Amino acid sequence: MNLFIETLGCQMNTADSEEMADALLKKGARLTQERAKADVVILNTCTVRDHAEQKALSYLGRLKDWKKENHERVLIVAGCAAERMKKSLKHRFPHVDLVVGAKRIQDFPDVIDNFFKTRNFDWFAESEESFDGAKMRTEGDTLVLGQEDETAFVTIMRGCNYSCSYCIVPSVRGREIYLEPEFILSEVRRKTAAGATKVMLLGQTVNSYWHRGPAGMTDFPDLLEQVEAIPQVTEIRFMSPHPHYMSAKLIAALSRTKKVSPEIHMPVQSGSNRMLTAMKRNYTREDFIQTSSAMRQAVPGLKLSTDFIVGFPGEAEEDFDQTLDLTRDVRFSMAFCFKYSPRSGTESAALADDISREVKEERLARLLAAVEASK
Repeated sequence: MNLFIETLGCQMNTADSEEMADALLKKGARLTQERAKADVVILNTCTVRDHAEQKALSYLGRLKDWKKENHERVLIVAGCAAERMKKSLKHRFPHVDLVVGAKRIQDFPDVIDNFFKTRNFDWFAESEESFDGAKMRTEGDTLVLGQEDETAFVTIMRGCNYSCSYCIVPSVRGREIYLEPEFILSEVRRKTAAGATKVMLLGQTVNSYWHRGPAGMTDFPDLLEQVEAIPQVTEIRFMSPHPHYMSAKLIAALSRTKKVSPEIHMPVQSGSNRMLTAMKRNYTREDFIQTSSAMRQAVPGLKLSTDFIVGFPGEAEEDFDQTLDLTRDVRFSMAFCFKYSPRSGTESAALADDISREVKEERLARLLAAVEASK
């Protein structure tokens, strides 16, 4: 059978798509770049913003004709939007055969086995809070869907223990669960053997990683140094670190390592302490400035990029001015800047979206200009 995969969203979704593809490759599937020739289509969805979710729904609508041409074809919807919408997806799009939410990606090999045997899978069941890496890969597979410029994506953890008031991720990906270090290192070796030379370590709050095994505790700084020791690896990146977990130990490890890229992305979201508290980010602007300064001392030539949200409920002009000040204080190499929009199911969705679209757009333009000017 021919398999076509459409992946929307972040690098972690790309890594998840690899895992799902591996399970079907084991069954003899062949990857195709032409959707029209596919027997199985996997749409791996994103829900972090409404636009991403609407894009997935539009894509599903267009697949109705593809399915109608041959009812033996299989349409699988996976990922974060699938987790959030669950039963409503099947009712809205009856041509969908299987829905696998983000919390069930680790179970996909068992899910797909059961589906192809029975065509009657209970796809609303919740997965257990465990992370069995042995389920996720097929020994000997060399698929690297996420390979860009010889970079392999390696998931080290799933979920998030934070509850940022604007963020839907914890509800669709669950609490933090971690892969064993030995499995992560075997994944790195497997992917470098397949041709990758650079590695991107992935997690929602990637630097909160820890694992306690027979040999003791391994935290994120330890893991970085273990990955660096693999000779075939020429460069290491990681996404996305949380400022709260950018510890002194991690910064010291960054100063020692030779393969960790000096380009690090660390979301800040706002330069206003009042907004950071409302967002439940668990740090202050002073914390962020101190951390970024320590990182610059430890990593020569550091290029620090970030994320900002403008127009969060209650954001006054003074709050926004503090965000502009932060860009001048920290000097980001680049920033992804977004206008706030409420996401159903988040805490902030219950707040009045009291900043007009015009003000959000005006602030966004000023922020983009400030980031550019501060480089």
